[in-house]
Amino acid sequence: MRVSHSPQLVAAAFDDPNLLSCAGLAPVVALAHRCGLAELVADKLTLPAKGGVNAHLKIPALIGGMVAGPDSIDDMDLLRHGGMDRLFGGVRAPSTLGTFLRIFTFGHVRQLDRVAATMLAGLASRTRCWLVATRSRTSISITP
Repeated sequence: MRVSHSPQLVAAAFDDPNLLSCAGLAPVVALAHRCGLAELVADKLTLPAKGGVNAHLKIPALIGGMVAGPDSIDDMDLLRHGGMDRLFGGVRAPSTLGTFLRIFTFGHVRQLDRVAATMLAGLASRTRCWLVATRSRTSISITP
């Protein structure tokens, strides 16, 4: 078998504004929006003004990034390519998201825990959702 072109001349670019690098994010973001994630964050999370502004935009972006599977905060840059800005209401730079995460205290984490519990209740009411608990872990099965 022979390659029909030289590997040095092949280049790939992800520059189409209509494509998503992680297409699985679209249904996750739509479900989070339907369950009111941004409103929950705005209502329940109280952060200091410096660094804590626009938490209702940054938290969904961080969750989307976790779903996409970055290895570090720098890899959150994947949310700024292609059509990702259509999914999120304002994607921030990875350095901005890192600064945002550094202002969290234990109390803020507890507030996010409350957001997560309320969000789970919202998911359960909008989907067929079953919680299966075992000794070692809890699984959630969601069927749209």
